Formats: sequence, structure tokens, C-alpha cells
Amino acid sequence: MFTHRVDEDVSLRLVETRDAESIFMLTDRHRTHLRTFLPWVDATKTVKDTREAVRGFREGYAKDRSMTLVILYQGSIAGVISFNKLDWVNKIAYIGYWLAEDYQGKGVMTKSVKVMTDYAFSSLGMNKVDITAAVENRASRAVPERLSFTQEGIIREEEWVNDRFVDHVVYGMLRREWH
Repeated sequence: MFTHRVDEDVSLRLVETRDAESIFMLTDRHRTHLRTFLPWVDATKTVKDTREAVRGFREGYAKDRSMTLVILYQGSIAGVISFNKLDWVNKIAYIGYWLAEDYQGKGVMTKSVKVMTDYAFSSLGMNKVDITAAVENRASRAVPERLSFTQEGIIREEEWVNDRFVDHVVYGMLRREWH
């Protein structure tokens, strides 16, 4: 499978069925950290759950609706980044991501989002890339802010996470603004 080298430590690769166990183990090991802002974590209880998710990711890719990649740090899976949705009519790619706590603070996600944004504009012909993050999720919000995405607004009570509604900040980057 094709792997895109971001730098000497970071690579991106399309998610494969064989990744399910590693992704599950990473999720399980970092469950407390991840569940703060990710609603799917509590429903992911077994490798089978992750295998089903990966099957859905692969199906979305085959149907040109999404694209999910594993983030490799020094060869080990450190997280996931995706175009959660590819809107071909309006030419918008929606990026989502998560990174295990052990790998944060190394620039891994900022570099990965930069590569995905480049790809959305140069290879997919998109006009816009959107990223949303929980208002309280400073680490996730810092990524589009470092890349000069524009904060476009706040969607109130956008997501149900851990028995509460969470507001989301929406960030956007237009092709003509991307450097």
C-alpha cells in the first residue's frame, strides 16, 4: 500500500483492514484521553468494533465519499486523519483527526493536516477545506489556527459527547488563501 512520507518521523497511509487491531489497542490505551471529545470511543469496545469501522472507512474510500488514513510516527500507528466527507458538488473536503496522547506536542498533526489540505486542493480539486473541533478542545483547535485557517463561527450544541452537548468551532481554508 502506498505511504506518503511527511518527514523523517511522520508518514500517512490509507487505512487497511490489518490496521484494526493496532488502532483498537491505541484507542483502548488512550481511551480516557480520547473520550473527552470523541463520541465514538465509548462505543468502541472490541477489535471487532474497530474492524467494522475500518470496513466503513474502506467502503467510503471505494465510493469516493471519504478517505481515511493512519498516521504513522516512526513506523507505529499514532492516530488517524481523514476526509470525513468529500462534497464533490460544492468542492469541500471535511477533515477530521485524532492523535494518541503520547504523540502530541511533536507537530505530527499540524504536518499531517497540511499534507491533507495540500492534497485536497492540488489533487482533488477542492475549493475549500473545513475542520471542526469542540470549543474546549484547545489542542485540536490549535492545528487549523497554526495553519492560518479562518475561524468561521461556532455551531452551538453540535455534538453529544459524554452525556453533554458540545459546541464546535468551524475553521475554513479556501484554495485561493492556501499558500
